[in-house]
Amino acid sequence: MESLKSFDEFLEKRFPESRRKAYYLMAIHENLTKIPKQQLREIGWRKAAEMVKVARREGERFDCAPWVHKAKELPKEEFKREVERHLTGKESEPWELIYFKVYKSQLPVIEQALETAGLMLGSDKSRGYMLEMICADFLAGANLETADCDALTISLDRLFEFLPQHKKQEFLDKTRRAL
Repeated sequence: MESLKSFDEFLEKRFPESRRKAYYLMAIHENLTKIPKQQLREIGWRKAAEMVKVARREGERFDCAPWVHKAKELPKEEFKREVERHLTGKESEPWELIYFKVYKSQLPVIEQALETAGLMLGSDKSRGYMLEMICADFLAGANLETADCDALTISLDRLFEFLPQHKKQEFLDKTRRAL
């Protein structure tokens, strides 16, 4: 074909920016065979790669028409959440990556705080959730003097949401007794 020695060499020449994209395209080609290529081009490879997850899960039962419609209508992030909701049965919250610089001397304190929060809240929670709870705790303490309870209320709401049902009931019972 192109007198290349290996598939790796082909990928390197044809997809210099990302091998992963080549693998996504192969998955799309293998799993979305019922969708015309023109429609796949209109959808775009990123949404099609998300659709592959549904096609793999459902196999022969995969009905591509509603998914093609959703892919055309929804923005990329919403479509991604729709696929996740379909696969997990859970609603996912929109998210955003944040970046900030920390000095190497600050890392031990940050890591220890995240680790401690993980021990207290459960290690199955994300580091983002741990950071949110650390910040909420800080805000709750800082606002005690000003009597601004909004930050504390938001923190309690978020924490309560993640409690198992029996712990939620236990918390509500204690709260009623305290009133």
